[in-house]
Amino acid sequence: MKKRFQLQVENKNPDRLLEAIKHEIRKYIKREKRKPLLEGVDYWRIECRFAKEGEELKDIKFEELMRHIDEAAAEGCVGFELEIYSTKGLKINKDESASELY
Repeated sequence: MKKRFQLQVENKNPDRLLEAIKHEIRKYIKREKRKPLLEGVDYWRIECRFAKEGEELKDIKFEELMRHIDEAAAEGCVGFELEIYSTKGLKINKDESASELY
């Protein structure tokens, strides 16, 4: 998903618009996680890139996504650009990773 969101739209309440944007993002992430896993993949890892209006996209952690959106809204930005994509995620057993070190 690569999309540009507007935070200030005429005749729309900014708070309701912000909640609608967050809802759309959460819905997309749930849909991505429901996709069937490929062979050898344990889970879908979500990667994010974020940019406020007039800035370049930069990689951010998925856990910090909503904080970045809230900051953009608090600063009064006109909009922001967001790119979300899923990658292959592999779980690492602690026992196996410890044995590889020695």
